[in-house]
Amino acid sequence: MNHLLTIADLTNEDLEQIFDLTDRLKEETNTGIDHPILAGQTLGMIFQKSSTRTRVSFETGMFQLGGHALFLSSNDIQLGRGESISDTAKTLSRYVDGIMIRTYDHSDVEELAAAGSIPVINGLTDLLHPCQVLADLYTIRENKGRLQDKKLTYIGDGNNMSNSLLIGATKVGMDISLAIPKGYRPDEDVVTKAKMQAQESGSQIEILADTLTAAEDADAIYTDVWASMGDEDEAEERKKVFSGYQVNEEVMDVAKDNAIFLHCLPAYRGQEVTGEVIDGPQSVVFDEAENRMHVQKAVMVSLMADQAIMEDL
Repeated sequence: MNHLLTIADLTNEDLEQIFDLTDRLKEETNTGIDHPILAGQTLGMIFQKSSTRTRVSFETGMFQLGGHALFLSSNDIQLGRGESISDTAKTLSRYVDGIMIRTYDHSDVEELAAAGSIPVINGLTDLLHPCQVLADLYTIRENKGRLQDKKLTYIGDGNNMSNSLLIGATKVGMDISLAIPKGYRPDEDVVTKAKMQAQESGSQIEILADTLTAAEDADAIYTDVWASMGDEDEAEERKKVFSGYQVNEEVMDVAKDNAIFLHCLPAYRGQEVTGEVIDGPQSVVFDEAENRMHVQKAVMVSLMADQAIMEDL
């Protein structure tokens, strides 16, 4: 594991290591045990897209690991003024120990990783959001005890979240049903990759139009905003298209009685989810948000810690 660009690149052993390490780091954090595993190291954080959870979780997590996180917006580095990604990667590789980037084009993240000599973490692209889905899978595991043979239902837009959930669920052996309106399907290359993974893991994939059919007997129900960052010009049109794709009590009622509700946040009550669901007893959205930090700490340790330290963990 040299980078985290997509969950598809991780082995099942990598995932187990990340989740087991997350268990340990979360427990130590919650019991006040220091773990300065990355003391003296710096994570460069490139933000071409802003975010509450991504910035705070990475920056706080790096601090808890004994290291330093350096916030770099487009206004702070030459990448925003036309310097090539390759030159940026080579330069930052001389200064910092790892890079987290949150940007638009997935190819930019791939180029950054290929040109540099340090680990690169995909903090989000328009195609994929692997850090979020690792936290999602960890949260389901935390609540359900296991991931294999569980059913995840996603309702909403075929965006980077649906893409990443397809990759993540089929990697770990979860069944996944998606309720998505016509014309808003997930990326077809991602669907093809997910189907290949499903053959190996035994997962079942459904991409449907009807929300209640997709949600039937689900262990976890997931949704995201109808208009992601960059889709603001389509917001009003999307409200019409997605009006029948709201997670409400009717949807939760056809899932299993102990089903949990997840959302990557930010959420818009009354649009993709009702207040009764997101603020109700089945919602784990703030546990999920907290787990971003714990899982990302495990990712940073796995990528950036010295081998001798890893062997002792």
